Amino acid sequence: MADTLALEKIDWHALDQIKFADEEALLEDLLKQTPLSDDLRQATMRRALELVETARARGRDKGMMESFLEEFGLSNAEGLALMCLAEALLRVPDAETRDELIAEKIRSGDWSAHQGQSESWLVNASTWGLMLTGQVIGVPASLKKGPAKFIQGLIRESGEPVIRAAMMQAMRIMGEQFVLGRTVKDAQKRGRRMVKAGDAAHFSFDMLGEGARTAEDAARYLKAYQHAIDGVAAEKDKSTAPEQGNGVSVKMSALHPRYEAVNRARIMDEMYPSVLELCERAAKANINLCLDAEEADRLVLSLQILDRLAREPSLRNWNGLGLAVQAYQKRAGDVIERLKDLAEQTGHRFMVRLVKGAYWDSEIKHAHVEGYPNFPVFTTKAGTDFNYLACARKMLEAKDAIYPQFATHNAHSVAAIEMLAEEIGNSSFEFQRLHGMGEALYGAAGLGRRVRVYAPVGAHKDLLPYLVRRLLENGANTSFVHSFLDPDVPPEQVVADPIVKVEVGPRRHPRIPTPPRLYGAERRNSSGLDLSQRSVRDEMAAAIKSFRDSPAIAAGPIVSGKAVAGGGEMIRVPFDTETVLGSCRDAQDDDIDKALTAATRFQPGWDELGGAERAKHLRAMGDALEENAERLIALMAREAGKTLADGIAEVREAVDFCRYYAMQAEAEFTTLQKLPGPTGETNHISLHGRGVFCCISPWNFPLAIFTGQISAALAAGNTVVAKPAEQTPLIAFEAVKLFQKVGLPGDALHLLPGGGESVGAKLIGDLRVSGVCFTGGTMTARIINKTLADRDGPITPLIAETGGLNSMFVDTTALREQVIDDVIDSAFGSAGQRCSALRIVFLPNETADHLIGGLIGAMDELKIGDPGQPDTDMGPVIDAESRASLQAYVQMMKEEAKVLHQLSPGRIGETGYGFGPALIELSSIDQITEEKFGPILHVLRYDPDDIAEVGAMMRGKGYGLTLGVHSRLESFQREVRDAYPVGNTYVNRSMTGAVVGVQPFGGDGLSGTGPKAGGPHYLHRFATERTLTVNITAQGGDAELLSL
Repeated sequence: MADTLALEKIDWHALDQIKFADEEALLEDLLKQTPLSDDLRQATMRRALELVETARARGRDKGMMESFLEEFGLSNAEGLALMCLAEALLRVPDAETRDELIAEKIRSGDWSAHQGQSESWLVNASTWGLMLTGQVIGVPASLKKGPAKFIQGLIRESGEPVIRAAMMQAMRIMGEQFVLGRTVKDAQKRGRRMVKAGDAAHFSFDMLGEGARTAEDAARYLKAYQHAIDGVAAEKDKSTAPEQGNGVSVKMSALHPRYEAVNRARIMDEMYPSVLELCERAAKANINLCLDAEEADRLVLSLQILDRLAREPSLRNWNGLGLAVQAYQKRAGDVIERLKDLAEQTGHRFMVRLVKGAYWDSEIKHAHVEGYPNFPVFTTKAGTDFNYLACARKMLEAKDAIYPQFATHNAHSVAAIEMLAEEIGNSSFEFQRLHGMGEALYGAAGLGRRVRVYAPVGAHKDLLPYLVRRLLENGANTSFVHSFLDPDVPPEQVVADPIVKVEVGPRRHPRIPTPPRLYGAERRNSSGLDLSQRSVRDEMAAAIKSFRDSPAIAAGPIVSGKAVAGGGEMIRVPFDTETVLGSCRDAQDDDIDKALTAATRFQPGWDELGGAERAKHLRAMGDALEENAERLIALMAREAGKTLADGIAEVREAVDFCRYYAMQAEAEFTTLQKLPGPTGETNHISLHGRGVFCCISPWNFPLAIFTGQISAALAAGNTVVAKPAEQTPLIAFEAVKLFQKVGLPGDALHLLPGGGESVGAKLIGDLRVSGVCFTGGTMTARIINKTLADRDGPITPLIAETGGLNSMFVDTTALREQVIDDVIDSAFGSAGQRCSALRIVFLPNETADHLIGGLIGAMDELKIGDPGQPDTDMGPVIDAESRASLQAYVQMMKEEAKVLHQLSPGRIGETGYGFGPALIELSSIDQITEEKFGPILHVLRYDPDDIAEVGAMMRGKGYGLTLGVHSRLESFQREVRDAYPVGNTYVNRSMTGAVVGVQPFGGDGLSGTGPKAGGPHYLHRFATERTLTVNITAQGGDAELLSL
């Protein structure tokens, strides 16, 4: 197989150059090459109108999903409640939680307003099952098949108070409308009846389930796919072409738990043989196999796999290999052109399934969160629909290279494809629809025998998350499906020409800001780096190489803009301690005195400068950090052991701090704020710097917190003396040089590296220091607080952010895959060396074993190693002392608790401070009393009913930093928050990665003093307030009053 990899001749990575293309420019180019002539557009409109009118007249063909969307939609409480129930109910193992979930969601909607309104018997039946007002109906399984008897049965049993049974049955009824069968054999049996009735020609079976999180998951999915292929093969005539029979859709993220672009080499080594085996199995039976489309970050990897498959000798004469292409992706047209080139190179004819796309909302959010330059998808439905037509033409024109499969429920798209196919002269294509949808449209078009049904196969519990995605995809008010059969929506509106919509505009959604503009005009979002792109990975590799090839960095104090470097202690690479990265000279008493004298002298003028002028310096620093991102990320990997992903996030946080505090300085420190008062006088309040602030930052965020503390103090009008952590002075040295480079006066900021007991103690004890900002350990914060309290002179403010015994509470409604993802990320991301990292996860007794097995399997997929490699998940801990402490703790817990699993640190355990993450099960909360700062996660089984008691025990520990909750029950979420109030609570997501201005960060109790960093009140703590009252009548009267 190594030979086939070398044969790749198409540069799939070139697609990354247009991944974030400008949407308006791209649509302008598409308009110049309009896929439909004016005559074809008019004919398309006539045909589309005919389809809508015919389908509405044939209401009996309405599918279950269409009936549901027509009645409930996603714009009311009932529709959302039903979605939440569908997504969670059948996986809940305990009756009590099921009852609670049902009751909560039913209370949130007005079900009686829907009962009997839909034309669908089954939607009405589900509504009956949802009514709670004294008449909850149990649904007899024997009556499912006869709608009339079904309703009669409901009426007969109208007094039966079986809430749980009714709801479970209602969910199963919905499920059976969307699952073709529990097995492929069942699905094919049911499918034959649909083919006989003229409702379908063929099927593509989709094995239900989420993406794999463990090797065991992947093996289970592989077996399911093998079984599906064998089942289809058993009924396929090998002599007929692949498109003339049923097929199987394969989701590659189900075949490997780490199906990500950065893991390409691993995927090709570990997963590719499984994909090849599935394809060979399908080729042997001459059936079709479609590689499903996934998120945009995985597109190039999927295409590389397809490319390799297409060059395999064992698949040479098989034309059943297929791929789904998403029209909402800006690269879709280019993908189709390259597929044509690949087909010509390899002699294949690919089966290409053109879809609109099912991950639109998550793609938008992902681009926002990651700070990408733009979106990989169109933001308007019209843009996607237009691109769909452009892609359809390309596919139909590539007759010899592509067998087109048009998956759509849109009457205009169907009509346009019919017209295009006739014009081009290509009749070798098919339509596709989802099982449970599109019957009315294709029935009206008379195309039932040209339609392949994309049909999920599997258990109900696996179906329902899939169902929710389909509802989200098709249920928005702007969706064609939502309005297709609604008689209140004019047909002309339903089938509006997307080309006209694009021509008229807007060509970008006006209410969806691009990632750089996420925070509006006041503040630009920080720019991220997309590691799924090879060009970005290459740039990072070059930056890291430059450090390896460059002389060691000589750092030291920077006082009044002048660096005093040379000598000092060696700084070694924490994952390769034989390598010296640089050295740093500690600040001496003379350096400290000069810095404090200069800072004290300069501060009044800096404060007088005003917030707007100071903001210019901070914004310039933010821009400089982005311009030097690759170098800073590389340095953090070498000095702090940060992975590339962590380094990217850290640079972004530093940038966000600069811009956020600049915005606040402009708004609150520039002019006087007028206060109300009596006639005849003016009253104003203003904010000013306190004097010299001492900023003491930690090694775990050597750039972000270092820069954040400094920029806050500077923004508020203070000058700064900064003491970085002893382990990471080089990053601090580079950051201060950047401040200088953008024009910050040297006397405004001084760098004083050194030990806490020497440099730190001298700074805190000096009366010239007017305030201290500290992030670090609780014991150190206590020492600082006591030192400040014992000083003579003014009371000095301390802003401290310390650690926490951060917990997550999970209940039985939580989705396993989401819990695993968020626990692994929260506990082991950054090698567990975050203040916000998860330390204890509370798992419900009923599902604990299942979740623990998943966590162990997911841990096994983590890669520990050189943090400068893009596929590394975890680097070393910071130093030998930290590792020794963690090792001793795990050894102790082997005696006192149960160490469920611990990974080997691999090579960096020998060359540096590598430490394998550990999972430890406790029998009591009393077994843990303090934070262990590293990748150690504790598990405790509990009964969610005891949340008040458990929360009280956690409160008793004294910490209050971060808290996680995983539950679909809003009542449980509230109970957890009430039982254990902390600084930052995260629901159904990871617990780390607080974003400046979005999730202001900080705790209470032993976890800090507040206010929260990156929040609206933070700068006030760095400032002093002054009021000014002027009696204007003393100047001859109140002219303003006299003029009334």
